[in-house]
Amino acid sequence: MRLAVNPTRMELLRLRRRLEIAVRGHKLLKDKQDEMIRRFLLLAEEAGNLRRETERLLAEVYSRTLMARSQISEAELLGNLLVSAGPARITCSRDIIMNVPVPSCDMAEAGDPFSYSPLSVPGDLDEAVSLLRKTMPLLIQLAQMEKTVRILAGEIERTRRRVNALEYVLIPSLRETVKYIGMKLSELEREGIVRLMKIKEIVRG
Repeated sequence: MRLAVNPTRMELLRLRRRLEIAVRGHKLLKDKQDEMIRRFLLLAEEAGNLRRETERLLAEVYSRTLMARSQISEAELLGNLLVSAGPARITCSRDIIMNVPVPSCDMAEAGDPFSYSPLSVPGDLDEAVSLLRKTMPLLIQLAQMEKTVRILAGEIERTRRRVNALEYVLIPSLRETVKYIGMKLSELEREGIVRLMKIKEIVRG
């Protein structure tokens, strides 16, 4: 769709500069979109693998806990698990991927997870606690990765809309308008030449 502008040489120069910037911006946004999609796919695959591994470990934790529960009462099991094992601190900051802020989290533990008496619980509970301690950092990492995947997906969608707006709306409109102004100026130039020739004929006559 042609833009509503006056067909002047100044407007033609302005629109040509705007078209050049739009074409350059479209290329940069397209490159950014392609790179974000590449990183998104790699991260989504990595997150999928990590989720499967985390679910496998949690299933093992659940299985070991059930085995321990079959050997002692629920009250004894909960009593041993509720004993404080020291604090765990999660620190979060921000990383930047393609100018997009994404979360970055780390987990630090302190204290002994086996704070209960080893004589009062079956070995399966030790296994469950050990596996759970191994799984917790993976859960933090998984949450971070899946949040990053969602953020990248949203940014890819926004970038795609901008790319499409430039490619299918703005750039074609600018090109059509530049072509129209060029044709209009050529037509005015021809009309001016014809008028000059008629004036010369009149003067000679």
